[in-house]
Amino acid sequence: MTIGLVTEGITDQEIISNILYGYFNDDDILINELQPLRDETDKSKAENIGGWGNLIEYCKSEVFKKSFQIIDILILQVDTDICEEYGVPKKEAGIDLTPEQLVEKVKLKFIDIIGEDFYKNFSDKIIFAISVHSIECWLLPIYYTDNKKSKMVNCLGTLNSKLNIVEGFTIDENNKNFTYYEKISKIYSKRKKLILYYKLNPSFKIFIDDLENLFNAF
Repeated sequence: MTIGLVTEGITDQEIISNILYGYFNDDDILINELQPLRDETDKSKAENIGGWGNLIEYCKSEVFKKSFQIIDILILQVDTDICEEYGVPKKEAGIDLTPEQLVEKVKLKFIDIIGEDFYKNFSDKIIFAISVHSIECWLLPIYYTDNKKSKMVNCLGTLNSKLNIVEGFTIDENNKNFTYYEKISKIYSKRKKLILYYKLNPSFKIFIDDLENLFNAF
């Protein structure tokens, strides 16, 4: 099976890849990193190229549409921290949307960006990985057993508090180190650990549940 990844950056690709290895319990699934492209010989770079703007432009492109000729399924990942900038409010009537509501609204926005007709034809091949409010929130269950394991705001700061103690490094928000994400998220490539942790974060659970609806691998 060939899986296409469309993400905000290369660190997001690494997290999603390890999750997929754990979910399918297979290190040999073929993952095709479509957006952003990265040089496999230079993984240690601290660059986190991509971003939500490039992601949206890619999803509008013919290159995106043609990618379905070479993949079996496509994972589309985006954080919700800046979703208001692409037209998805986090509140309704002054009340914060639930993670489930926000994920659904972001999905609908990206279906509109992709094109409803195209999406209808390939909806069985597209799985959204919408991280509320950042994919770093999905890493908190690895390090926390209290309520912080399910946080959805200031997740990088919370993660760094533990990384500094446990791993001896912290992640610079403006210059994310790929190798740090590689080390941290590797635990999710182990199925037992993935099963233990994914339910602790609401949007992480939505992603795995969507995979389950399609593959029923657990």
